[in-house]
Amino acid sequence: MKLVIQAAAKTDVGSVRSNNEDNFGYDIRQGIFVVCDGMGGQAAGELASKIAVETLLNHFRRAPGGSKARVLGRTFGEVSRRANRLANAIQLANHAIQQAALLNVDHSGMGSTIVAVLAENNEFSVAHVGDSRVYLIRGERIQQLTSDHSLVMEQVRRGLITPDEAEHSKLQNVIVRALGSDESVEPDLQDREFASGDILLLCSDGLSHYVEDSSMRELIHGSSDLESSCEKLIQAAKSGGSDDNITCLLLRAHEQSRCERLFNRMVSRKGARQSSL
Repeated sequence: MKLVIQAAAKTDVGSVRSNNEDNFGYDIRQGIFVVCDGMGGQAAGELASKIAVETLLNHFRRAPGGSKARVLGRTFGEVSRRANRLANAIQLANHAIQQAALLNVDHSGMGSTIVAVLAENNEFSVAHVGDSRVYLIRGERIQQLTSDHSLVMEQVRRGLITPDEAEHSKLQNVIVRALGSDESVEPDLQDREFASGDILLLCSDGLSHYVEDSSMRELIHGSSDLESSCEKLIQAAKSGGSDDNITCLLLRAHEQSRCERLFNRMVSRKGARQSSL
């Protein structure tokens, strides 16, 4: 059974900051979903995250299926062609941010995190750089699929501090990998399969650092639709003391109902008749 995707997203400047350096974008038809959190003074962070989102969306719209796609960076043999397409698009975004920084001295050093999902049929690939995250909500379970590229998580991986100490560290926001920092960037990649009813949450750290995983799951399951889920998640982050911009993007994979299947067949047949005229 082929699954279909629904999506909704929302971003909020938050309760403290005056500008929003987060950006998001998605295109259900191309199966691409992106959340970015920019960094840099004088609105450079806003520009960097905007460039990253637009680069990914435009890349997949211009080269659906990977045809005639410009290739940057290395090929990752341990993951799918779909994941490699996502990695290539992230390299393009990294290059675009660097080029934009060269054009304006005020934007020197600007960068962005990125978390992206590319869905195709009943499968999806995840790529990320930085500390923006993606979670999988499947039934009553919530699982963080990404691992932050941050100083404290590097310390956790080396056994220097515990995960609980990392959650309360003052160095939590120190990023060790981001778009725009170097000539090339290496995203973490993975391939997954959807089950009907799966929900993916892509978010910036303004949400993930202030709302417990279990609370995220409860808020999403307790909402009537994805739009209200996004609103509740943002309000929960604010109530939790978030001093950052807050962005969340939700997508749900589900089986088409009989009515939806009949409607799509009618639309397809109508389009076929029009194209033959």
